[in-house]
Amino acid sequence: MAAAHQCPSDDSATSRRNFLHAAGAVAAAASVSPMILNASDKAGTKSPLLGTGEFQYEVVSHNWGEVPEHIQWGETHGVAVDEEGLVYIAHRSNAPQSVDAIVVFDPSGKFVRSFGKEYHTGGHGVDIRKEGREEFLYLCSTRTGLVTKTTLKGEIVWKKERLLETGKYDDPKTPYSPTNIAFSPDGGFYIGDGYGSHFIHQYDKDAKWIRTFGGVGTEPGQFKTPHGQWLDNRPGRQPSLVVADRANARLQYLTLDGKHIGFLTQDKEGNPGLTSDMSKLNSPVSFPAHFDIRGDVLLVPDLHARVSLFDKNNKVITHLGYDPEWTKTVLGDGKFPIRVDRALWPNGKFIHPHDACFDKAGNIFVVEWVLNGRVSFLRNVS
Repeated sequence: MAAAHQCPSDDSATSRRNFLHAAGAVAAAASVSPMILNASDKAGTKSPLLGTGEFQYEVVSHNWGEVPEHIQWGETHGVAVDEEGLVYIAHRSNAPQSVDAIVVFDPSGKFVRSFGKEYHTGGHGVDIRKEGREEFLYLCSTRTGLVTKTTLKGEIVWKKERLLETGKYDDPKTPYSPTNIAFSPDGGFYIGDGYGSHFIHQYDKDAKWIRTFGGVGTEPGQFKTPHGQWLDNRPGRQPSLVVADRANARLQYLTLDGKHIGFLTQDKEGNPGLTSDMSKLNSPVSFPAHFDIRGDVLLVPDLHARVSLFDKNNKVITHLGYDPEWTKTVLGDGKFPIRVDRALWPNGKFIHPHDACFDKAGNIFVVEWVLNGRVSFLRNVS
């Protein structure tokens, strides 16, 4: 139902080095039409159309959402949509005064509320789960190392900080910087230490620690920036955990107790499969950030200027906004010149998609790691 996410410029020097290295090598019903706020189209021009076949999307706006004056928009890191259609954006503002890190809009893009000053400068992961009759937010703050479960209005149910119970962070010099949450089918959840020490920590439904797996490396079961993770329980598939192993430029599948299954690969014809042999890995992703699922479709925002859709067998349906030459321009030999100059952002192209999610109508929201944030609304026109 939702999605969300430290970016290359965040606290971790290791994460930035990994990014540079890799760079080189709502529920809006169909009858509800989100307002075009600060639309990027020039008068008289047609909105760009992305995708192919049954998966085509009109770029309604690259500047969606009526941001209130009390919010100084920072890099937009996470997005999720609740059952009512409200859209939750997590952003990282570097304003000197404390700013709410979670901003909520209605389906038309009008401001509803904001909260989360405790996540200021670290707003990152935001995911939503319904438990019984109530929905809850699960939030990650990278700079403060704070993970919380809250109501939809931001009231804290519980909070976790350094995760000392795992035995991995007894040394205060050991980095810890959580990026995103994934949910398990039994009510538990996983915390990804994406910008810290590259572990994933599993908890039960009562928020009690079960196990830790991963750690930094390139071998099966290891990660370099496990930036996002998700329960892949699409119809006909054995439920498993898929990890956006970002700086390793791959998607890695694991069992629900953290055992390596394989890396997603594709052959020359684009047919998907799993492999544990790195020499045979032909990854269909470039720098994956997180996930969402709608029906049989897996959505993967990719920090290298595209948003990818995969079918139930994990064959690539389309890379939205993808253009190899544009990607080269965006990466700029690891200097990322485009992300700081809004005048260089063309309509129908992405810069650094950091999270994305579907709404109930199959529309897509995309948030990007760019200076002063960017929220795009893609209308499903298929």
